[in-house]
Amino acid sequence: QVQLVESGGGMVQAGGSLRLSCTVSGRTFDAYAVGWFRQAPGKEREFVAAYSWTGQNTYYADSVKDRFTISRDNAENTVYLQMSSLKPEDTAVYYCAVRLTPGRFDRRATYAYWGQGTQVTVSS
Repeated sequence: QVQLVESGGGMVQAGGSLRLSCTVSGRTFDAYAVGWFRQAPGKEREFVAAYSWTGQNTYYADSVKDRFTISRDNAENTVYLQMSSLKPEDTAVYYCAVRLTPGRFDRRATYAYWGQGTQVTVSS
């Protein structure tokens, strides 16, 4: 089992920044990658960014590239999502998730464990 706890969401004005945290516990050695997804009201959950647990590679959706940065604190088993130049369209519930197998990082169905989500609201 793998447990994930997100934190760091909140409300910010357009152009501002937020940092989300995802602390991973349990069988962390089974993890292949940690991803961040988001879901806006009335929309499907979409891929935002991913960090490969062993290879330290990062992947981003085109919509957040050059604005968001995903990173990991090895000692704390925490993955961060630093969000800058936020836009109202970034408003969503943000989820972190763990996948146990290799493959496309943007495929939601391939992630086995999910956190409870944290709300990010960007006002114009």
